[in-house]
Amino acid sequence: MSETQPVKAKKAKPSKTKRPRKPRAKRPAYLFEGPDWTFDTMNRTYAAIEEIALEEMGLDLYPNQIEIISSEQMLDAYASTGMPLMYRHWSFGKSFLSEEHKYRKGLRGLAYEIIINSNPCISYNMEDNTMATQTLVMAHAAFGHNHFFKHNHLFKMWTDADGILDYLEHARNFVADCEERYGERAVERVLDAAHALMPNGVFRYERPARPTLREERARHRERLAQEEAEVNYLWERLKPGKPGSKRQRGYDPRSDVLLPEENVLFFLEQYSPILENWQRELLRITRHIAQYFYPQRQTKVMNEGCACFVHYYIVNRLHEKGLITDGALFEILHQHTSVITQPDFDDPRFSGINPYALGFAIMQDIQRIVVDPTEEDRAVFPTLAGQGDWQDVLKNVWANYRDESFIQQFLSPKVAREMRLFAIETEEASRFYTVNAIHDERGFRQLRDTLARNYDMSVVEPDIQVIDVDFLGDRSLHLECRTADGARLDEDDLNRTLAHIRFLWGFDVSLEQIGASPAPREAA
Repeated sequence: MSETQPVKAKKAKPSKTKRPRKPRAKRPAYLFEGPDWTFDTMNRTYAAIEEIALEEMGLDLYPNQIEIISSEQMLDAYASTGMPLMYRHWSFGKSFLSEEHKYRKGLRGLAYEIIINSNPCISYNMEDNTMATQTLVMAHAAFGHNHFFKHNHLFKMWTDADGILDYLEHARNFVADCEERYGERAVERVLDAAHALMPNGVFRYERPARPTLREERARHRERLAQEEAEVNYLWERLKPGKPGSKRQRGYDPRSDVLLPEENVLFFLEQYSPILENWQRELLRITRHIAQYFYPQRQTKVMNEGCACFVHYYIVNRLHEKGLITDGALFEILHQHTSVITQPDFDDPRFSGINPYALGFAIMQDIQRIVVDPTEEDRAVFPTLAGQGDWQDVLKNVWANYRDESFIQQFLSPKVAREMRLFAIETEEASRFYTVNAIHDERGFRQLRDTLARNYDMSVVEPDIQVIDVDFLGDRSLHLECRTADGARLDEDDLNRTLAHIRFLWGFDVSLEQIGASPAPREAA
């Protein structure tokens, strides 16, 4: 009889039911990822920046022309004052070698971009930049600086964005032609003297006429045609007149000259008794270029503050809209923070107030005061606080102010406290400095006045004018210099500058310092 063995039943495995998969979250369509850039990503990012700048901020721009250049080309742009069509001069080569040496040794970096106030507005971007950096510099230069150049009243008054590139081409060709005709050394000597006088080769208060390039070339051809005769507007009048004319009755040629004259280069170009026509044209070219750069010296804080404010707003909006990654934003903010860093007065890196830091801080504060003012803001800025439309307020500020008036009107107690500003004064005979104002309620207004004064060109630059000339005697030229706070001109610089003026005038030149403290005596 067979024995039956119990069989152990196997447990049934639970049946696997397939759960429906959750749809994978859609990956954000970033403008770019990673550091590399292509022209396609540049175009796509530019379009996104442009949409924010035009539709949200209401910026108005010249057409943009963005060019990618190498580090060596950027050094070359440094050396030639950032202009793309500059004439040749040894000082540009010297500057190039100096900047290149520092860059190769790691002693300094290069600017991420250079922008030219022209129409179209030309921006040079470094090819070594990451795509995040290209985003930053496009927003900064092609939109921030561009809007400022087009709308600030000083640039509209003193510069010609439409004609500057054509004029530079004319200047470069003229200098090259002079070098071929008269020799490089002769041209170099005139340009050396003209470059030394560039700070005193601008009209500060009188708006100069803006001749077209066609008029410039026509006048140049006329001067060349008269080169043999060497006609000079003033000295032609000094020829003996007919009997009984005013020239025979004690005529004074100074009556035909408007003195005093603030533009020393203009005076020398018009009235120097020794210059040839081509030399006068070199002086004219130099002073036109000096006039072109004059508004930039008056608006450094505002110009950079505007560009920083614009790029900061735009890149944050790009991130809020999901168009750039967190990593790209962090990289941009790191570079932004480096640019607007203000070292303390006792920091080895301190070299004065950082214009990027000051301009950006005041403009951000204006936005805060307009949108969300405090009681302090309402007391200090009663017409500005709570207006609500910060875009309109800032565009009005960018258009109608320059550095000293901008600081005088809009530096707030809050910014003064955050930057820990204070003012000092010193007497020439004293060994100590005196802190005469700090960022408190009592000292704030004096602090603001002192800081604004430091950006006033009529204060920080000596006012040198031609006050008299002896046309009928020894032909000597007399200049006068007025400086603020009793400051004196540096003797070495003064003597070298007077030597350049004597070379261009051809006769004796003297200068008197008005209001300056007596020259220090050396101990016996």
